[in-house]
Amino acid sequence: QLKLWRSNPSWVDEPPITAVTVPKGTLCHLKSTFKVGLPPEAVFGIITDPGNKRVFKNIKEVKYRKVIKAENNRQLVEVEQAAIWKFLWFSGTIDVRVLVDEDQSSHTVSYKLAKEGFMKRFEGTWEIKPFYVDGEPGEAGRVASLVNLHQEVQPVLIPPPPVSWYVRGITTKTTEMMIGDLQAEGKRIREGNEDDDEANLQVKNEDEEGASKKEWKAKLKSSEKWKTSGENSRWRIPK
Repeated sequence: QLKLWRSNPSWVDEPPITAVTVPKGTLCHLKSTFKVGLPPEAVFGIITDPGNKRVFKNIKEVKYRKVIKAENNRQLVEVEQAAIWKFLWFSGTIDVRVLVDEDQSSHTVSYKLAKEGFMKRFEGTWEIKPFYVDGEPGEAGRVASLVNLHQEVQPVLIPPPPVSWYVRGITTKTTEMMIGDLQAEGKRIREGNEDDDEANLQVKNEDEEGASKKEWKAKLKSSEKWKTSGENSRWRIPK
């Protein structure tokens, strides 16, 4: 698929279609639908890449990452990130720790808050489906991705209006910027070459060098644990 895209990188990234609702007791629930000019496995790889802070500008730092459970094409990962925020003339970072369920077979990524801090509730799902650009399923041609992002946000203290309206707007804008970063990475990959791939692999390896050995040991240990425990069906993110 990447060869097909690089031989014909013609693609126009459209802005996401975002709907915002306000369920009782939450700041907002966002649903964004958009397309990326890459196949689902490539988009899934970007979202789950441990070094993806180079893609998403709102991630300042990945402070912690550990594979809790790994089995076949699925793994549960605990991640803590320092996310950048801006409010009026103020700015800073917020530490958010989440449990991430990465299902490669369905190209679905679900996440849920692992530890309360500034956030009381922060959860969502990326659903990545194939979008056939040049023909019908089964025909030779480029395959893009149709992505649905659901996200629900609830800080510990929900500010009253009109501040809550402003914060809701910032949350929506931040999500759309993150989607824009993902589409920009898709464009870079489509228009790149094998030399770019090798350079990116080197950068990725350098970013992960300190943590990768521990992570893969933990992944192997976790995998063996789950294989012998007979609990293969317990894949829901813990509450």
